[in-house]
Amino acid sequence: MNIFELYLDKIKSTIVDLQKKDELIIPDALNGISTEIPPAKFDCDISTNVAMVLSKINKKSPLDLAEKISLSLKNNDSLIQNIDVVKPGFINIKFKPVFWSNFIEDIIANSKTFGINKKEKKLNYLVEFVSANPTGPLHVGHCRGAILGDVISNVLLFNNHKVIKEYYVNDYGNQIINFTKSVYFRIREVKYKEVFPIDNPDLYPGDYLTDFANNIISSNSDLNFDNYDDVSEKLTELSIEQALLLIKKNLKSLGIKHDNFVSEKSIVLNNEVENVIRYLEKNNYVYKGKIKAPAGEDKKDWVEREQLLFRSTDFGDDKDRALQKSDGTWTYFASDVAYHKNKVDRKFDYLINILGADHAGYIKRISSSVDALSATKNKLICKISQLVKLIKDKKPFKMSKRKGDYITVDDLISEVGKDATRFIMLNRSSDVELDFDFDAVKEKSKDNPLYYVQYCYARISSVFRHLDKDLDKDIVIDNYNFEYSSDEIKILKKISEWPKCIDSASTKLEPHRIPVYLYELAAEFHSYWNLGKQFPEKRFINDKKNISPDKLIFLKAIANVVKSGMDIVGVDSPTKM
Repeated sequence: MNIFELYLDKIKSTIVDLQKKDELIIPDALNGISTEIPPAKFDCDISTNVAMVLSKINKKSPLDLAEKISLSLKNNDSLIQNIDVVKPGFINIKFKPVFWSNFIEDIIANSKTFGINKKEKKLNYLVEFVSANPTGPLHVGHCRGAILGDVISNVLLFNNHKVIKEYYVNDYGNQIINFTKSVYFRIREVKYKEVFPIDNPDLYPGDYLTDFANNIISSNSDLNFDNYDDVSEKLTELSIEQALLLIKKNLKSLGIKHDNFVSEKSIVLNNEVENVIRYLEKNNYVYKGKIKAPAGEDKKDWVEREQLLFRSTDFGDDKDRALQKSDGTWTYFASDVAYHKNKVDRKFDYLINILGADHAGYIKRISSSVDALSATKNKLICKISQLVKLIKDKKPFKMSKRKGDYITVDDLISEVGKDATRFIMLNRSSDVELDFDFDAVKEKSKDNPLYYVQYCYARISSVFRHLDKDLDKDIVIDNYNFEYSSDEIKILKKISEWPKCIDSASTKLEPHRIPVYLYELAAEFHSYWNLGKQFPEKRFINDKKNISPDKLIFLKAIANVVKSGMDIVGVDSPTKM
């Protein structure tokens, strides 16, 4: 049951009836009307702004309209106890106690689907995320975007959309040539004790390449590494294979599994770049022209030359973009356009790209290309994953192991674990920088959001365990004629917001709303739990070592929502802590 949708429909039905009686004028589209949980200072359960939305068209004050609408609402709804009108025109509704008994009965009966927007059109999404160069392990810079992409996918899947999780493997270009040479020199180091040319700035210096070298040597005894040119093609294939095995291992440790890995090299070798260029030429989206020096570039050093350009300014970009380099090879942008044509041809409703903070400037050009390729505006949605600052002992924290000059995903997980990494990385909106405090995520207090939510589930589990009941099993109750206290209704109101949370996280692609919601729900629960220390009647287990049906169902409802949310975030809900 989504009480906000339920009462939005009732409110709309009420004003339509009033229009039929010529008592009200309503516009063709009923946009802007909302139902919300009002501030705690008001003694009510749900509030609507309908009178303020209709005030202008009716040429009446919101307060007068609110009185008229309120009277009609109450006369036609037996579950409403009373309605108050407050300035500047809000209608505040308080339900009878039976409403909350009906509510909890409905969500227990539909526990597997509670939160899902059944009215929403179900769509087909392709979510591309991580897509780090296959040249080494994932680091913290990839971590937040990886979790963001994974949980966006999980939210959409929970809301019954179809989702493919995809990784674009950048296995073509100069960085791969340099990577292969780096592995080659590590192989020479292992086999022939030659010194790795550490001073060469083009090479990858990380010691992890020694692992790659040893694995390649042991599995390919027939290969001769005396001459780079003779072995470079096969070695490139083997090196990328090693890098992807490591990346997939890193992703697995984060709890992430992609459905597809798409190779840039295969896109190029299948002539998909040439094909997309022909498509763009056919539609007059490319031309030969010159690009002026970018802002801030020394014009003396900038050489204007004729290039093949994409008309990205036709689609909102600030300048047209080069598709071909001076030597005739394709730019990275051209390969990316071909890859997005590949995506478009697979007939997804929406394409979602998760990009790092350093790729924010890339959004306009790639969005322009998708607009051109799909003839559909806003088919591509780009989400930026901002930087993460690691803090320990209240100062910037740097771990330096054997991976180079950056902090790897494995380093981070070994320090704090998968659950803390996922939950805290997701605990703020992805478009703002995040401080990841190692000390805070290990605290066993309300200042550690993960602990606070997990402890909520563990406390509920302890009650069921004490009563020798299984929290995972459905509970059958013959009679839901309960009357919950104001403290309990406060928590039920927070539970009622779960569908709204899921809807916002899904439609706005803002999964941080879920851990924030779970923390708020946990806070309400812990406050209620602590009341039992002062008031015996509020304890879940009574003096006869038993529990009343209303409290059992109440706990089950909370646990179901917490477990559902934690599953979406991809973290455990422990029964003991």
